[in-house]
This record gives sequence, structure tokens and C-alpha cells, in this order.
Amino acid sequence: MDGIHDLGGRHGFGKIDVNEPEEQFHDPYEARIRSIVNAMSRAPDWNLDWFRHCRELIDPVDYLSRPYFDQWAQTYCAMLINSGWATVEEVSTGKSNGPGPQLPPPMSAEDVRAAVFSAKRFDAPIEAAPAYELGQAVRASTSVPTGHTRLPIYARGRLGRIANHHGAHVFPDGNALNEKNHEHLYTVEFEVMELWPEATDVADTVSLNLWESYLELP
Repeated sequence: MDGIHDLGGRHGFGKIDVNEPEEQFHDPYEARIRSIVNAMSRAPDWNLDWFRHCRELIDPVDYLSRPYFDQWAQTYCAMLINSGWATVEEVSTGKSNGPGPQLPPPMSAEDVRAAVFSAKRFDAPIEAAPAYELGQAVRASTSVPTGHTRLPIYARGRLGRIANHHGAHVFPDGNALNEKNHEHLYTVEFEVMELWPEATDVADTVSLNLWESYLELP
């Protein structure tokens, strides 16, 4: 799905401030939202890609004008309402109108710390052999799905080469719909001049992690 969230390579949004001070949170409320999100009970149909898809549906004006963690709060409120775990009135007033669904108790602080800082593996077994080899030339697909995707607009139709293979990982387009399909995941390296032809005499490259169905032979 193409939306305002896919800003990579677009004109008019200024330069990225690479000198911004490194700090976990810019305001105390951001830490509170992060903690609430980590500790809240979750509907069975929630996952990372569903969260990303819901956040991508935020109105463009809101998306560009609201701070990052404010967007998190807006997204999770929408997810609670969509799953039937809260009503619009409950979210707007901050008060529960009833017992709601039978939910497990919220995570303790110790459980949250263990979940956030524990080492996790995200790759999965797959029977199919990888379709592409290291160093092979590939082209990013130009197809535009109607839902969530991790294939950015600026890379579609552009030529790159396979720089790394990471095994099989859950396919985000399907995972947003709770479809647990796994595909081979590659790092694809693109020349900057391939992505933006106007950037002449630039030797830099851009590396993207792209799933196999995002790619095709040139």
C-alpha cells in the first residue's frame, strides 16, 4: 500500500538531522507510552506487521504533524477498537464501561524487561531453496499491494544485486493479515544513481532487506 508513511527519497521534507542528541526518549510521556504498549494484553490477531499497517492508515496530516510515540498511542487505540477490546467512548474518556473481554493479566515489570531484552531468533525452516545467489542481479517488483508491504516505493523497478541471504522469515504482507507464510529474505544493494538518476557521480549504495517475492530477474 502506498501512503504518506513511505517518504524515502521524496522531495520537500528536508534533510535528516544526523546531529540530533542520542537519547531514548525526548519527553517523559514517550517512556510511559512505550511501557504501556509493552505491558498491555494483546488480541490474538495482533502482530508487528498489523501494527505497522494500522499506523500507515493514519491520516496524512496527523502522520506528519504528530510525534512518533503519539502515533503509537493513536495506532494502539485504533487496534483496541478494531478488535472489540475497547469502544471509542472508553478510549476518548479513559474510563472503562464494563468488564470487557476475558483478558490475561498485564505483564509484570520483570516480564516486560525479560521480553524486551531477551535474545530472539526470527528465522524459520523452509523447504524451498533460495531462488537467488549472492552477487546475482535482481529487479525489485513494481506491483503495489493493497495492504502492508516492506517494499519501498523508491526501489520498485530498480536494479540491484544480492548482497546477503538471511534464511526464511515471515512474509510481512501476509503476516499483517495473520497469514504465517515464510519466504527467503535477502539484503539487496542498489547503486544510488540507479535509485535516483539525478544523483550523478555518487558512489554510495543503499542496502534493503527484501523478501523473495519482492524480487524478479531483470
